[in-house]
Amino acid sequence: MKLSRSIRLACPLFIVAISTIAVAETTARPDLTAKDRERVRQVTKPATDFSKAEPFEAMSAGATTTVATPDSGAFSHPSANMTFEREQDFKLGNALFQKLWVSSPSSTQASDGLGPLYNARSCQACHIRDGRGRPPREGEDAVSMFLRLARPARTPDEEQAIRQHNILNFPDATYGGQLQNLAVPGLKSEGKLAFSYEKQTVTLAGGEVVSLRKPTYNVEGLPYGPLEADTTLSARIAQPTLGLGLIEAIADEDILALAKPDSEGISGKPAWVRDHRSGEVKLGRFGWKAQNATVRDQAASAFSHDIGISTPDAPNSYGDCTEKQPDCLAMPDGVQKRLGDVEAPSPVLNLVTLYVENLGVPVRRNVDDPTVLHGKQMFYDVGCAACHTPKFVTKRDTNDPLHSFQLIWPYSDFLLHDMGEGLADGQQVGDANGQEWRTQPLWGIGLTETINGNDFYLHDGRARSVSEAILWHGGEAQKARDAFAALQKSDRQALLNYLGSL
Repeated sequence: MKLSRSIRLACPLFIVAISTIAVAETTARPDLTAKDRERVRQVTKPATDFSKAEPFEAMSAGATTTVATPDSGAFSHPSANMTFEREQDFKLGNALFQKLWVSSPSSTQASDGLGPLYNARSCQACHIRDGRGRPPREGEDAVSMFLRLARPARTPDEEQAIRQHNILNFPDATYGGQLQNLAVPGLKSEGKLAFSYEKQTVTLAGGEVVSLRKPTYNVEGLPYGPLEADTTLSARIAQPTLGLGLIEAIADEDILALAKPDSEGISGKPAWVRDHRSGEVKLGRFGWKAQNATVRDQAASAFSHDIGISTPDAPNSYGDCTEKQPDCLAMPDGVQKRLGDVEAPSPVLNLVTLYVENLGVPVRRNVDDPTVLHGKQMFYDVGCAACHTPKFVTKRDTNDPLHSFQLIWPYSDFLLHDMGEGLADGQQVGDANGQEWRTQPLWGIGLTETINGNDFYLHDGRARSVSEAILWHGGEAQKARDAFAALQKSDRQALLNYLGSL
């Protein structure tokens, strides 16, 4: 699909045609005038006409949307409205995102500090071509999938610490908050992720049978002793990194307006978290349980836990090592005093953050195809749009002008929802309990196979297709899941074609 430069530049909201139909007042955004609020209400109304695409629907990320060929590098392009001068920093951030860190001491002093315990040597190793991770194949180390470790609060003081957002949960006393299955030379890793699948079958309307796989997780090895009895294991695959700066640019008020108490079985609640840098309590919107408020928080956490690299926001040079791992704490770190007090100083974290904030979202495909339009109607009819909110208009007063006042289509409300026992991991993460997950954005989902060479979905990659992912939905999404299963085959396929166009 080719778009002219004039069309690509026509995405900022100030030239979008606005209907005159009145819409109920919502929470006022302080960044908008009354006139702007009316325009935003009109342009973000749910679709009602499925005979044609909505204005600018193909431009998933407004003026930042990339129109490059939808090939294996489709998630790795900069925002389309990025200046030539700014692109230099983007490319530097890309190089750091792909950088392989090495153990200390090393002759490459700007690259040492790995671990000592870690899951990956680079950001790109988890976010494959800036896309999603996957479960390991047989005989392969888990790299883009790992286990989060946490125990519940045991005392009233610990419960209060979570309520006050001073901590998300409590790590295992020996192995910390994440199982690191790799280690630098001379040190034992923490163990190996082990898992098995139990087959379950679902029969859809018309007789089609879908095979689901229910995972069970364990750890082999554990050389530092057993896990605590109440430590829970939660498997996570890496998420795609496209459009993150735009997600951060969505107004809190617009997300909070979607948190309604038990609206036809769907409520959704915000996740409040403490910003790692400022200490302020903010709205969480990144991570499987919305445990990070900003892209920078997400990046600093990944540097620390996944790679074992310290940054100004997470300055522990020993990553996730605990007091019960003295050999780990005795290993040399990669801090170079001439470069600062951490292994990845501010320029490194700043550039990586800029890179992932400005990865462009690809242009939609086949938006006017009749089957895709019919699938869009099915998406609304079965109730998917109740949580996967199609569109927002970003704030005017964004930190990055590239993200300001853009009509974007992420298909998420960025709230926590109870997804039922089938997807439960039993692990509390701040405001999220063991059955709650943040609604996953759907933009770019149709390019998963192209980018990553596989179709693994959900937090642990158990689903091998979009159909399987939908059929695992429970809890607040049970009605939508059942409605999907009850569709006649042509309607189900149309809905899947619609998702494939995103």
